[in-house]
Amino acid sequence: MTLGVVMLVHAALGRAEQAIRHWADAGCPVVVHVDLNVGRAAYDGFVAALSDLKDVSFSQRFRCEWGMWGLIAASQAASTQLLAQFRDLRHVYLASGACLPLRPVTELRAYLDARPDTDFIESVTTSDVPWTIGGLDSERFTLRFPFSWKRQRRLFDGFVQLQRLLGSKRRVPEGIVPHLGSQWWCLTRQTLTAILQDPRRPAFDAYFRRVWIPDECYYQTLARRHARRIESRSLTLAKFDYQGKPHIFYDDHAALLARSGCFVARKIWPKADRLYARFPARSPGFDAQNDPNPSRIDRIFAQAVDRRTNGRPGLYMQSRFPFMDRENGFTAAQYSVLQGFDDVIPGFADWLTRQTGVVVHGHLFAPDKAYFVGGAVVYRGGLSDQARLRDYNSKMFLTNLIWNGRDQHQCFQFGPADNQQIRWMLTKDVQASVWVVTGAWALSLFRSGRSASDVRAEAARLQQVENKLLSTLRSPDARSRRRIITLADFLEEPVEVLQSILDDMAGHRAVALTQLPDMVDLTGFAQFLQDLKNQGMHAYLPGDFSVGHPPKISRPRLHKPYVIGGK
Repeated sequence: MTLGVVMLVHAALGRAEQAIRHWADAGCPVVVHVDLNVGRAAYDGFVAALSDLKDVSFSQRFRCEWGMWGLIAASQAASTQLLAQFRDLRHVYLASGACLPLRPVTELRAYLDARPDTDFIESVTTSDVPWTIGGLDSERFTLRFPFSWKRQRRLFDGFVQLQRLLGSKRRVPEGIVPHLGSQWWCLTRQTLTAILQDPRRPAFDAYFRRVWIPDECYYQTLARRHARRIESRSLTLAKFDYQGKPHIFYDDHAALLARSGCFVARKIWPKADRLYARFPARSPGFDAQNDPNPSRIDRIFAQAVDRRTNGRPGLYMQSRFPFMDRENGFTAAQYSVLQGFDDVIPGFADWLTRQTGVVVHGHLFAPDKAYFVGGAVVYRGGLSDQARLRDYNSKMFLTNLIWNGRDQHQCFQFGPADNQQIRWMLTKDVQASVWVVTGAWALSLFRSGRSASDVRAEAARLQQVENKLLSTLRSPDARSRRRIITLADFLEEPVEVLQSILDDMAGHRAVALTQLPDMVDLTGFAQFLQDLKNQGMHAYLPGDFSVGHPPKISRPRLHKPYVIGGK
């Protein structure tokens, strides 16, 4: 008999009984502490159910609460009782009623027999690791915590703040350096006895009674004072999420637990019948010199934490939805936004589709409706073309559109007459390519046939809206790919701009532009802009158009092919 077990039980008494019988049947004496919060009738029934096991006894009961001293008092009482009753123990293993042995006790005993002087307890200083969550690392040792973090949260936070304001600090007892680690340890008899019988134990207990979460630092600190050889790791597999809460293992984690090679795992769901039926399981080719290797599954847990905290790009989950700008990217795939091009080039969407093969929508944020490709009333993902539904949450409308169409490059038209709620999204989204021909809206007003005096107010409104969009796109917070060019400059070099758009959308599949699409007739446009100016509305965003000098639209220049190796 070289191994004894201290078990802390507070719930799922049936599963705890099953675990106790497993340890006892393997020849390990067990001292059980049952939380004082468990009712008397349930406790008496639990004791009676285990009365047939001669090496199982029950210790004095304490009220155990997360982060409070009761857990240490419980383990102290149970450990003292175990060491007194069984003089030939060499190691004591601390477990809980929610722990499940993954490997036979014979393998654990052989492993410990090969390391008779080694204490297995995770023990590191606060400066070495970023484990602590909630803003209290070194302060947990220098402030006092008489109030329960769970039941008396306002008192807890208020008292911490008061101590900070007053500059109150506790002195760490001489001779110890505070350490942190998992509360689940396996200590040698010598180390555990030295901790429990230390002449300065009353002073140490008085100090740790008022630290925060003493079960994660009491034994971890005092073991450093007495142990001959410490392996700073736990033999119990316990994983925690990014909030510091323990992962719960279910039936579908069976293969994962087997792969870990650990001797014990917690926390197990009480109704995980298949786990309890499968484990403990013998290790093929067991060698006492082989260490448990939980790192085999660390990658999976890291991926789970990443998925939990970051999610997939462009896919929002309920737990992160209220916190905007925490998302892992606004959208799931690259897309393009084109402003002004359809004013210059009639039939621009059809031309661009023929050139690139991408999905080219119309004005998705037009005032009356969303103009999906092909005139669809409902697009992928059940997106309706109704403006009222779209405008309820324009950002989510665009996010869903890109997510559901992420297998193809999505492109849509935009303009100052459209709903502008998404302008900051277009500015910050790294997936977006935004191409703007400024002042192109003036062409629509020009082609309407109305006089400058009739469209003056509308021109002023559209210019003001577009100017606000341009200011947003030029913000220091901008992350999208943007190219902004005036209408006049575009007409000077349309080939270069259009070729850049094709290259951006189609990549290596883009073809060289050999023919320009048909553009609007600009005869009289410069005079129209002058008439607006005469009416008191200076249309500066289209660029420089001089009356009497119509803009010249450059045409693609065909280059002779190079001949290599010819004469």
